[in-house]
Amino acid sequence: MDDRLSIDRRALLAGGGAMAASLALAPLFPAWAQSGTAGAGAGTTRLDIARGHFSSGGRSAHHAITVNGSSPGPLIRLKEGETARLAVANRLGEQTSIHWHGLLVPFQMDGVPGVSFPGIDPGETFTYEFPLIQSGTYWYHSHSGMQEAIGLYGPIVIDPAGPDPISADREHILMLADWSPIHPHEQMRKLKVAAGYFNRQRQDIAGLLAGRDMPLKDRLEWARMRMDATDISDVTGATYGFLINGQGTAENWTGLFRPGERVRLRVINASAMTNFNVRIPGLAMTVVAADGLPVQPVETDEFQIAIAETYDVIVTPSEDKAFGVIAEALDRSGQVRGTLTPRAGMVAPVPPLRRRPLLTMRDMGMDMAAMDMGHHGVIDLSQPASAAMDGHSMAMRDPAVAPQVRLGPGVATLSPMPVDRLADRPTGLEDVEHRVLTYAALRSLAPNPDRRAPGRQIELHLTANMERYMWSIDGSTMADGAQPIPFRLDERVRVTLVNDTMMPHPIHLHGHFFELVCGDPGHRVRKHTVNVLPGGKVAFDLTADAEGDWAFHCHMLLHMHAGMMRVVTVRRAGDEA
Repeated sequence: MDDRLSIDRRALLAGGGAMAASLALAPLFPAWAQSGTAGAGAGTTRLDIARGHFSSGGRSAHHAITVNGSSPGPLIRLKEGETARLAVANRLGEQTSIHWHGLLVPFQMDGVPGVSFPGIDPGETFTYEFPLIQSGTYWYHSHSGMQEAIGLYGPIVIDPAGPDPISADREHILMLADWSPIHPHEQMRKLKVAAGYFNRQRQDIAGLLAGRDMPLKDRLEWARMRMDATDISDVTGATYGFLINGQGTAENWTGLFRPGERVRLRVINASAMTNFNVRIPGLAMTVVAADGLPVQPVETDEFQIAIAETYDVIVTPSEDKAFGVIAEALDRSGQVRGTLTPRAGMVAPVPPLRRRPLLTMRDMGMDMAAMDMGHHGVIDLSQPASAAMDGHSMAMRDPAVAPQVRLGPGVATLSPMPVDRLADRPTGLEDVEHRVLTYAALRSLAPNPDRRAPGRQIELHLTANMERYMWSIDGSTMADGAQPIPFRLDERVRVTLVNDTMMPHPIHLHGHFFELVCGDPGHRVRKHTVNVLPGGKVAFDLTADAEGDWAFHCHMLLHMHAGMMRVVTVRRAGDEA
């Protein structure tokens, strides 16, 4: 079925001429994303990529890219065990591509130009074909240029071959995104000139006098280190509008339910640069899947979803009322409200933005317990370590911290005492009073398929010169000639990611799932994307079971394009050369 666009005729008839005129000027949406629908339906197997126009909240952009005439694009809905045949037609004046995010496919079908296939040239149609060996919630997006940030993305649902382990009476897809009338290439240019260009939340005199932020002494110490405790996100609500299913708060995407139903929400973060904190005030959420794979149910009141992650949650609204679905940007520079409601026309309230978070020494890779410091404590990084620091040098750019990292101009900081932060509440949710999901709370529903202990370990550092907006892995970029990261086919490896920067990085590995090293072995959560918190580290066990060349990168689009991307190559023993 070709899920092309249509205006809801009932809305046109109910609203009269004025509403009809308004809707005629508004963006059209595929059936799954329209307001007032009963839930997600069937999908399409053909994607036409073309130029388009996008508007929301009274602002518009003429540089948009659409899929089958819309952004977000149509739903692709298939079934486990089938063979997918997906035709992608390029109507642009430039090359394009589609990456099937989270799907385990042959590397030639993975859709990364220059790594796994040559790309789709203007006027050409490329048919992707691959077996479907998994089920769950996934998504697709371009891996060419900045096309993902300007509209080339959409949802994927793969239904299980047998009974679904996640039972629900109804389902809705919630695709979160950010968008700006400023083209991402221009955003990059502005950040290269001034890395804090979009940060409009710095501490001011009024905040200082009112005692809303850190004391003046601490603020001066941060300034002396040429760092800013409010530098949470690169691109913020100063330019971004935030969207649920292509619609901002004013448009108010609305999903229906009947009181007492189990409603499955398939939440996908398709943003270019925004991690979201998601909550539904007055309604508990039970997390039942992460990155498409079922997990043992965990009830929570709020979760942070990093760019490129997916979470499936079950809600059971028993009251005959509207509930707001709130997706608040990580730095709280903006938010978007959608509505779950038993009847069309009901609107949930919009809560005020919460107080914006501040970075701490923990976000700089300082073990606060070892240093016995306060929440906003600041130390002199130029001084040697004290006895309590167990020999760790606190000097930034100290080669002893990570001897394999090339200390060129792209590396300005190294975390001297990184700690495992899988059990930490995410940035901005450290002090909220309700329940918050952590990675440590997640357990795979099915037993882990590979119980072997890792045969070797590697450590990779996420590195940057944030002031110059340079990003890298181990101080190197592909543009610098960085070599692929090699694995032998079917070997078991423990990979530790160390974040030497003061921003989170959602790191995505193509073609594989990995197990986060947290909790007892056997049911560790399996993911394809993990958010590495500032100054922290994350370890995962990887079975390199997919031969080929695979992209491995930060899913913050501007970070990836500025250098935080490498290639992972998986070869049979003896074929490494």
